[in-house]
Amino acid sequence: LGRLHIHLQVLAVLRLSDTIVGRAIARIYIEVIRNTPLLVQILIFYFIIGRILGIPRLWAGLLCLAFYEGAFAAEIIRGAIVAVHKGQWEASRAVGLSAGDTLRLVVLPQALRVIIPPLTSQYLNLTKNSSLAIAVGYPDLFNVSMTIMNQSGATVQMFIILMTTYLIFSLITS
Repeated sequence: LGRLHIHLQVLAVLRLSDTIVGRAIARIYIEVIRNTPLLVQILIFYFIIGRILGIPRLWAGLLCLAFYEGAFAAEIIRGAIVAVHKGQWEASRAVGLSAGDTLRLVVLPQALRVIIPPLTSQYLNLTKNSSLAIAVGYPDLFNVSMTIMNQSGATVQMFIILMTTYLIFSLITS
């Protein structure tokens, strides 16, 4: 799943590509994924794509989250690459670096300082968005706590435990 997320982030570079087809594919994917609700995507992915491909609930939810977060991460990375001053690109070309070496050795190290804060926030959103997988029946933390609340009647205590758990996950992630 981590590899899938990394491959989706290649869309950031594809969106900056010189080819019209590459830019169009990346833009359509990113705009469609970013501008439709995640819950709708999970339902479509599970009930249509998942059933056609025979994907179980867990993998349908995970793959959908990876595609969704990958689109947001691609835009964060693209924005950071564009934020690197044009003079850096020109200077690296002047010393004879290829386009790939320029990106790898000059641009990406400088873009990292711009990438890290919003990408950390995006990973926090991923932690919280994972609770939407209950829509396809995957029992996550929220769903299990609701079951405990219904059986024990300890609603306030379970909400405190649930909030504390999400807070711990968020603090560890950030």
